[in-house]
Amino acid sequence: MAYHKGGRGKKKSNRQVQGDEVIRVPLPKEGQLFGVIEQALGSGWMDVRCSDGKIRRCRIPGKLKRRMWMRVGDVVIVQPWPVQTDERGDIVYRYTRTQVDWLLRKGKISQDFLSGSELLF
Repeated sequence: MAYHKGGRGKKKSNRQVQGDEVIRVPLPKEGQLFGVIEQALGSGWMDVRCSDGKIRRCRIPGKLKRRMWMRVGDVVIVQPWPVQTDERGDIVYRYTRTQVDWLLRKGKISQDFLSGSELLF
């Protein structure tokens, strides 16, 4: 009896190239911001402190809600809504602890931003 080995279809790569270095951590694109989850509100909504100094009420889309848990203190990428830009947004990505350490080492975020005492650069 033969068993199937290997993957199914093409594997999606999340590598980006910046100069000579290969980046495996997704960075915010145009119009997106870094954020830290401040409070869980329930029903897939979170209060997120963004890198521009505003606190936005953000929702977790269904595909992320079913795939990973979000907790207070997690670093995320926020996509502000086009209508209520300063008040609402969507959580697009959640960083793991290893990815947060990489962002700190490369200077993309600061330790003060994580603790909430200062804004991002």
